Amino acid sequence: MKALGSIVTAMITPFDDRGGVNLDEAQRLARWLVSRGNDGLVIGGSTGEGMTLDAAERVALVSAVKAAVGDSAIVIANAGTNDTRSSVSGAKEAMAAGADALLAVVPYYNKPTQSGMIAHFGAMADAVPLPIVIYNIPGRTAANMLPETLLELARKYRNVVGVKESSGDLKQIATIVRDRAPGFIVWSGDDYLFLPCLALGADGIVGVASHLCSPQYRELFDAFRAGDVARAAQIHAELLALMDGLFLVTNPIAVKWAMRRTGFNVGECRLPLDGMPAGLAERLEPIIAPYVA
Repeated sequence: MKALGSIVTAMITPFDDRGGVNLDEAQRLARWLVSRGNDGLVIGGSTGEGMTLDAAERVALVSAVKAAVGDSAIVIANAGTNDTRSSVSGAKEAMAAGADALLAVVPYYNKPTQSGMIAHFGAMADAVPLPIVIYNIPGRTAANMLPETLLELARKYRNVVGVKESSGDLKQIATIVRDRAPGFIVWSGDDYLFLPCLALGADGIVGVASHLCSPQYRELFDAFRAGDVARAAQIHAELLALMDGLFLVTNPIAVKWAMRRTGFNVGECRLPLDGMPAGLAERLEPIIAPYVA
């Protein structure tokens, strides 16, 4: 299995002026993110507005990004929905499109039981041989996957290889890190918890702010792993305003606005997400200025 990396960005999905997926700009953005130190990219996830993409758009997007980055980065396709049959179909389509791995969110809205989660992800793991990373984000799904459920999945299915943990619960994350088998990946799914998660033994981040600050994230990670905790903490503190600012409105509204300021033609979010509030844009301008190329 390929190593999935330590610095991964949940890439926004560029839309053109008519609201369609802008594949050329997606390829340009993907190459730029990799050039700035990303080991991998999550395509069509929450930040990529994946739940507003239809199946054909998701396949085309994954295929285009993989063609753009080749073997220089891992392409992780979001394939999870709140319906098991659709998730299995999405997993198969992502594999056919060239994805190196899958991200699969805990089913949202339905509020599945822990045993239902095991059955759901087990069906996906049985359907495709690709590595699967579980995405636990109860703030969006209304269902929290417990550590024992996650680790049971990993024991039962060899291709369940990691978790993007966005519960915000450091005790839960610490439990997973403590009890996981060797090689099981734990990524922070929250930018502001990147350094705290590293301190608990996590392996990296799937970030949003990393659209703008991947080089700083790489420096933070390398400093921490080298034992220079003070330098890592300094970088973390310097990034706090950016980490906070990008989430003052529903993600990915702010980061798409910021990337337009960086020179990428990414368009607006699809409804039901709307545009950047004018007052917030004025507030964020000085915060993003140091990171805008």
